[in-house]
Amino acid sequence: MLPEILTEIPGPKSRELAESLRRYESRNVTFLDAEFPVFWSRAEGTNVWDVDGNRFLDLTAAFGVAGLGHTNPEIRDAMVEQSASLFHAMGDVHPAADKAALCEKLSAMTFGRWGAGTGKTMLCNSGFEAVEAALKTSLLHSGKAGVIAFSGAYHGLGYGALEAGGIPFFRDPFRPQLKEFATILPYPHCYRCPFGVREDYRIEGGNFPNCSSTCLEKLHDSIMETLEQKEIGCILVEPIQGRGGDVVPPLDFLRMLRQICDTEKILLIVDEIYTGFNRTGALFACDHSGVVPDIICLGKALTSGFPMSACVGRSDVMDAWPLSMGEALHTSTFLGNPLGCRMALTALALHSGPGLASRVQQTGERFKNALKNLRSSRIGNVRGVGLMLGMEIVGSGGEPDAAFAGRIIKQALRDGLILLAGSPQGNVLSFSPPFEIGDAEIAFAAGRLQEYFTSLPGSIS
Repeated sequence: MLPEILTEIPGPKSRELAESLRRYESRNVTFLDAEFPVFWSRAEGTNVWDVDGNRFLDLTAAFGVAGLGHTNPEIRDAMVEQSASLFHAMGDVHPAADKAALCEKLSAMTFGRWGAGTGKTMLCNSGFEAVEAALKTSLLHSGKAGVIAFSGAYHGLGYGALEAGGIPFFRDPFRPQLKEFATILPYPHCYRCPFGVREDYRIEGGNFPNCSSTCLEKLHDSIMETLEQKEIGCILVEPIQGRGGDVVPPLDFLRMLRQICDTEKILLIVDEIYTGFNRTGALFACDHSGVVPDIICLGKALTSGFPMSACVGRSDVMDAWPLSMGEALHTSTFLGNPLGCRMALTALALHSGPGLASRVQQTGERFKNALKNLRSSRIGNVRGVGLMLGMEIVGSGGEPDAAFAGRIIKQALRDGLILLAGSPQGNVLSFSPPFEIGDAEIAFAAGRLQEYFTSLPGSIS
């Protein structure tokens, strides 16, 4: 359904709740000003209702979590049924039965489906925990602490994940407490090429850029130089960067990393917390390039709403962990929570359904074309795969313009559209809606965006 605004944005109840947060929540958490935020009351499908009764079209799927739709009926019913019998178990001592079923299902959907044997899983609570479990696995596997990661990367904000992140805003305040085990190299970004090879590109007829091989050759040389200088145990990479600005690398990028890891006997860890479970029109984004990682990190859409993530690795890699003798080296109180496991099993069954990936591809192409058809010199680049799309907002000289992107996001909220900004500069409008978004909703969003490019302060025709 399209948005419906019944009161001003934010309404009186949202303003009252914002004042409560201003008093009682750490001031660094929720962004509060006269125009932000609205407080959610309920959600269904592509829509969210706030406490004042306004209906919004969610173009974020709540950070990519609700790909299968908000409050998906099958997942909701599974959660309600499970809640009648068991809220909590002792995940690493006396687990819920569904923990075993979920680990088996994740093995089948990853390494089993790839023909790479059995996968073994460590269940976690949030995305950064899955990444940190993967980094620990790498150290135990090789004895080498070093990690190669990439600029613009977002792997979460726990200290281990933060050290391997590529966005200085998140890392710099905590550098005195970080052990610098990660080497950050440039991520291939064809619109803003870090290698000085190309300043623009065309992707006619496909979603992945067809850059010259020069940038990958330069990156290859940088990786090899790092391997000569440091003891590296793994390469950690997002196959498509999410928080970093919906950056789609050349198709051969992952293939090159796989070849290096095979030759140098190090692990390839793929962070698919954002891209996993059909977000890019494939079950996993690494499927586009036919690359099988050694470890894959999953989260967000895994349960469609319950805090749970997973580090899934090839069995021989994961067996670097010692056999539990009654005390786990990496665990948590809520590991394998029965509510989360039941929701995940239901969500994975839906994600495995026939035709879902192709429907996401088709809807994504229609949405992407609608964005490409917008006319404004403020639009520097439209890119993405499936329903993971980004639009760069730029100034008159092509420089990132986060201020104008912010004005768009605030005006969109007043018009009933929930949007987020991405990239280290904050100038990329990110679109990751629920998969069921329809043509009328896409047209509505595109129409509003076209208006903003001519009506908002700072607009350039």
